[in-house]
Amino acid sequence: MNNNIPFTQSISLKDLGIENAKIHYQLSANELHDMTIASGQGIETSTGALAINTGEYTGRSPLDRFIVKDSITEDQIWWGKVNIPFDPAAFQALYTKVTSYLSKKEVFVRDSYVCADPNYRLNVRVVTETPWANLFCYNMFLRPNQKELEDFTPEWTLLCVPSFMADPAIDGTRQSNFAILDFTRKIALVGGTGYTGEMKKGIFSALNFILPVNKNALPMHCSANVGDKEDTAIFFGLSGTGKTTLSADPKRKLIGDDEHGWTSENTVFNFEGGCYAKVINLSEESEPDIFRAIKKGAILENVIFKEGTNEVDFEDVSITPNTRVSYPIYHIDNIQPSSIGENPKNIFFLTADSFGILPPISRLTPGQAAYHFISGYTAKVAGTEAGVTEPQPNFSACFGAPFMPLHPTRYAEMLSKKIKEADVKVWLINTGWTGGAYGTGSRMKLKYTRAMITAALNGELDAVEYKDHAVFGLAIPQSCPDVPSDILNPSKTWKDAALYDQKAIELAQNFKANFAKFEEFANPEIMAGAPNA
Repeated sequence: MNNNIPFTQSISLKDLGIENAKIHYQLSANELHDMTIASGQGIETSTGALAINTGEYTGRSPLDRFIVKDSITEDQIWWGKVNIPFDPAAFQALYTKVTSYLSKKEVFVRDSYVCADPNYRLNVRVVTETPWANLFCYNMFLRPNQKELEDFTPEWTLLCVPSFMADPAIDGTRQSNFAILDFTRKIALVGGTGYTGEMKKGIFSALNFILPVNKNALPMHCSANVGDKEDTAIFFGLSGTGKTTLSADPKRKLIGDDEHGWTSENTVFNFEGGCYAKVINLSEESEPDIFRAIKKGAILENVIFKEGTNEVDFEDVSITPNTRVSYPIYHIDNIQPSSIGENPKNIFFLTADSFGILPPISRLTPGQAAYHFISGYTAKVAGTEAGVTEPQPNFSACFGAPFMPLHPTRYAEMLSKKIKEADVKVWLINTGWTGGAYGTGSRMKLKYTRAMITAALNGELDAVEYKDHAVFGLAIPQSCPDVPSDILNPSKTWKDAALYDQKAIELAQNFKANFAKFEEFANPEIMAGAPNA
């Protein structure tokens, strides 16, 4: 819903500890856009979108993400490098400092909610220091109508204060920036950083605890779409694997591009009301839906203009390669209006295997699905990061480890149970290299990947012959419409078959080494999904 009509209701923030602030409540997207420009905090681009700079931080800061350790979380959270504990008293002291800091200042307040399924809806009150951060939340969270706002009761509060710098010696943080979740007080507190993704991922992380622990629903870092026959498909994948590209299918309606829940009532629902996409090297030809969504109401982050113009140069990464755009989902034409679908018929795990080992498409057993879900594999290619000179394996549990408060096996067991109950087909799709590793082989053609996914969705791979991969045990279809059969078996695409076998075993050993930290909690079915080598 395009909710650009100003809302006139006034509110108080005294219950949050914010006194005598100048409150801008529920401003429209247009108002926030204009206020950002008027205050010199942003520039309007040639397409009408707003371009802003997030300051020192142009991405998330995982080592500065904390969860308050208390009676609710102590025995539930998988504590460690991802989920770093924070003392309750230290949180209260820091929160008090932040709210005192905001008192008597200008603040922007937005009432919103997450989870499109009404049975799982969570109301969130957002308090931001800048108009553009509030516009980001307008885009990314779901937008209540005016009738709903009259009776709105927030369950969680999100505060984002980029100019407030913590004192690590006093406040218990690692450095001046922080992103902290408190499940007892139901507060997400972000400070010292202007990177908007911290707000989005803070609420996502909260849902990744709330839904499985309290609601018996599986939270997922994935995109989802639905076909004409109401057949839902889910796409898991790390950055660079094609999750956004492949889920944006002109023949299917987009449910959402990043965060979803799967319920015991057999629905899949979008958490969000918008999209947050990378725009590095973006073109209308490569990503037409995203490109056309960058118009009035969208926010571009940390982009550079072509000299002497306000036209964005999407190839310029002089600020960061993590250039981004956020926009409300209604900027995409082909969407599922309810943002809800039925039980999925197909699940796709996407990997960009730059070693050229994994098949371009393979079918997984429930045990293999759980194993590969926990593994969350892709591979970095040379040149993507400083010091990366050859392909390197990259594992992120549940395809979203930085946002998963519980042990990954808890999510995997829920996924396995749902796959069996709904009789879902699970596929591993390698959008990476064929005919050899990066530098020797070539990237799998997008048209072939699309053809494989289409064939899976249409049931055209149900009756074909399959052969198991010698090392990984994956079932490989021996034929697929509109795809040359010789590329379906990766070993046959290598000039040196013996070298392929050697490298396949090495990759399998990387999988097992990574999985060692999960074995203690993994059931026998999950362990049976491991590679053979």
